[in-house]
Amino acid sequence: MKAPFDLLVVGEINPDIILRGADIVPAFGQVEKLVDEANLTIGASSVITACGAARLGLKVAFVGVVGDDLYGRFMLNALQERGIDTSHCIIDPDLQTGFTVILAKPDGDRAMLTFSGTIAALKSEQIDRELLTQAKHLHVGSYFLLDGLRPELPTLFEAAHAHGVTTSLDTNWDPQEQWACDEILPHCDLLLPNDAEAMKVAGRADLETAVSHLSTIVPTLAVKCGADGGIGFQGGERVALRPFPAQVVDTVGAGDSFNAGFLYGFIHNWPLAQSLQLALACGSLSTQAAGGTTAQPTLEEALSLIKQ
Repeated sequence: MKAPFDLLVVGEINPDIILRGADIVPAFGQVEKLVDEANLTIGASSVITACGAARLGLKVAFVGVVGDDLYGRFMLNALQERGIDTSHCIIDPDLQTGFTVILAKPDGDRAMLTFSGTIAALKSEQIDRELLTQAKHLHVGSYFLLDGLRPELPTLFEAAHAHGVTTSLDTNWDPQEQWACDEILPHCDLLLPNDAEAMKVAGRADLETAVSHLSTIVPTLAVKCGADGGIGFQGGERVALRPFPAQVVDTVGAGDSFNAGFLYGFIHNWPLAQSLQLALACGSLSTQAAGGTTAQPTLEEALSLIKQ
């Protein structure tokens, strides 16, 4: 029977509050500063990846936890508006939906302050195993924030494999700087770190050594390298590509849009270079408007950029 979902995403659900300005570094001592722009937008690496995948045309389901509050309703409505199935999301009235405050500089650099809230609350037993029979691929984001799920994630990935479902992981940054993920990596079919995360996860001081090491553990590796493009490893093949030019307005969520593009190619069994091209096109196009999802491209738009 054909799976109703191309992609099942499990992870955090939280909005971003993005503050922009030339001087957005807080000053204590009750000093008040003004910012140039403020936006409440769709946040969470896992959610932005899911939205990007849906925009490309994949059928997506999402599992995560929110509170019965304004931020939770905002996020669930946003997912549903993009055609993403949220019927298996959990609304916990005893918890407050997490959120991230992003301080964004004009040069693209940013700092993030995250209130965990419901992010850490998701547990393995809350994920309906029937979903694993209804999806082609399982993706998990923000590994180090998912305190309730993390210990059982290897078992969840094993269950996915038992149903013929492939798996992927974007660790994102580890706020505790421990970078302990040796237990989950052997269960990943695809790993999607950025360059800094790849070095931390591998415990290596340079990117090439880190990528070489990780490629011996994970069958497919796609590394986001910002202005330097991306690197892919699969079956002994290494591909490195430059990014596509873009009029950058906001880099928030660009890596998650990269994830969406690569996942599209991976799920459709595209060659490594073709998947990496689509990932880079999606990442570049997503930077052309504020917020992580506003400028996410359709498949046609991304392929048009590649052809150009």
